[in-house]
Amino acid sequence: MFTHIMLGSNNIERSKKFYDALFAAIGGPAGTVDPRGRLIYAHNGGRLMLSPPIDGKPATHANGGTVGIAIASVEQGNAWHAAGVANGGTSIEEAPGIRSHGAYLAYLRDPDGNKLCGLHRPAA
Repeated sequence: MFTHIMLGSNNIERSKKFYDALFAAIGGPAGTVDPRGRLIYAHNGGRLMLSPPIDGKPATHANGGTVGIAIASVEQGNAWHAAGVANGGTSIEEAPGIRSHGAYLAYLRDPDGNKLCGLHRPAA
C-alpha cells in the first residue's frame, strides 16, 4: 500500500549516522544522499527517506505518529535498539522485549524526535 515513508530532519549528516547504524543492525545497506539532499534507505522492498522540510521551516515529529520497522528476531531487535541508542537515539516506552500479546517491540526516538518501533512477531 505504501510507496515510501518520508521523515523530516534538521540535520541530514546526524540522521545518516543514526539510520546507517539502525539499518546495519538489521542487515540493510547504508543510506545514500540524492542531489536534492534527501537521505534514502531501501531494504526488503521498503523505502525510508529523510529530508529537510521543503517549506524551509524546522522539522518536527508527529505527535502520535510511529514508523514501524520489521525485525527478523529478538536478537536483531536488541541489536537494532542498541545501535539506535549508541548513535544519538533515545529509548522510549517500555524496555525492548516480548509483550503480553506475543510480539517483540523496541521503541526509539531518532535524533529529530521521530518515533520508531522495531517489531518482530515470533512464530507461534
